[in-house]
Amino acid sequence: MLPTRPASRSLTCRSALLLFLVAGLGVALAAEDEAERVRADVVSVEVSGEPGGYRFAVGVASPDTGCEQYADGWEVVSAEGELIHRRVLAHSHIHEQPFVRSGGPLEIAPDEMVWVRAHMHPTGYGGKAWRGSVEKGFEPADPPADFAACLAEEPPLTTDCPG
Repeated sequence: MLPTRPASRSLTCRSALLLFLVAGLGVALAAEDEAERVRADVVSVEVSGEPGGYRFAVGVASPDTGCEQYADGWEVVSAEGELIHRRVLAHSHIHEQPFVRSGGPLEIAPDEMVWVRAHMHPTGYGGKAWRGSVEKGFEPADPPADFAACLAEEPPLTTDCPG
């Protein structure tokens, strides 16, 4: 007679395999949803001017398709999550990618650390952001998850896309 495994161990192994397969499916679906979520990425940050009157020129790359999907603004946010400046973009940039738009003047200290990020209509924040200061420069960085997400509702807000 052949030895058999205890029933409880066999059931546990099958349960673990089922959980592994279900969890794997969940991870795959989450990754697929994440890949489908379109975002606007900051690709460059240049600053000019003097304290009390800095101007930011921000490069943005976004998968614009028209008014239904486009980068609708970029913003400078304090390390604490407070909106310092928002540059509203009123239309899609389908044929101009990446594009650079300027904004200011901004009243920040030369050594103040800030985030520069873009917003995508209708999917929101989540693209590549840059962090730095006027004094030390800016470089790509990942903000904390859901960093200052509430700012999406704070004015000034994008008006209707002109089509």
